[in-house]
Amino acid sequence: MMGARKSQYAADLDSPQRKVKISGFQLSRTTITNAVFQAFAQETSYETTAEREGWSYVFEGFLNPREDYSDHAAGTPWWRRVDGACWSHPEGPESNIANRMDHPATHISWDDAMAFCQYSGTRLPTEAEWEYAARGGLRGARHPWGNTLVPSSGHAQNVWQGDFPATDLALDGYCGTAPAETYQPNEFGLFNMTGNVWEWCADWFGALPDGPKARPPHDPKGLPTGPGRVIRGGSYLCHASYCERYFVHSRTWNTPDSTTGHTGFRVAL
Repeated sequence: MMGARKSQYAADLDSPQRKVKISGFQLSRTTITNAVFQAFAQETSYETTAEREGWSYVFEGFLNPREDYSDHAAGTPWWRRVDGACWSHPEGPESNIANRMDHPATHISWDDAMAFCQYSGTRLPTEAEWEYAARGGLRGARHPWGNTLVPSSGHAQNVWQGDFPATDLALDGYCGTAPAETYQPNEFGLFNMTGNVWEWCADWFGALPDGPKARPPHDPKGLPTGPGRVIRGGSYLCHASYCERYFVHSRTWNTPDSTTGHTGFRVAL
């Protein structure tokens, strides 16, 4: 069963639930890390979208003083344009990933993810595959581990706690990205399917496959075009006050050339 019983955000088009049929596939246990992406970039001399364009969006809480970065994304003033920000310099040219090699690679566009897939002989998961994998075999659960946001064992995903966007209490242990193998994996052995960073999927964004009364579509691949490519899973910035999209059914989109400090990807076969 794919989707939500009721949408939190109508524009996400993630309800009602509907059946889909999926063939066997493999999905990487984690998002692609800085270490893996660095090996790709060094071997191929690949330049990401952010490197070619010369800038990317960085969350304002990582900038000091943030007043020096006045250019922000429309409607989301906490996303500031930073010249020189890219996967290897996540907060700008003075930052680096030396202590974050096991963290997800960020500032990755859909185009960058596709270039990595071509290099590695992999592909991006379809949206249906991604959701099936995120659910980890659980039926009807909102999270990869069940229905409780914070299980009795403690925080299970890297999302925002506190007053967004002013104060992140980091009760889950992290402000910003966490290592790709943080917290317990789901029953399929997959880490951080929700929270941490948004993950690109292959599909264009649009209505989910046919509803529950229709014959379940087999390996749906989405619409032939749309406003942008699907991203899944939420990120370390997700919070109930403005972006409650840290569930296994949550979805939104971004344009294929967009780069931000909270978007990465994992690969499929």
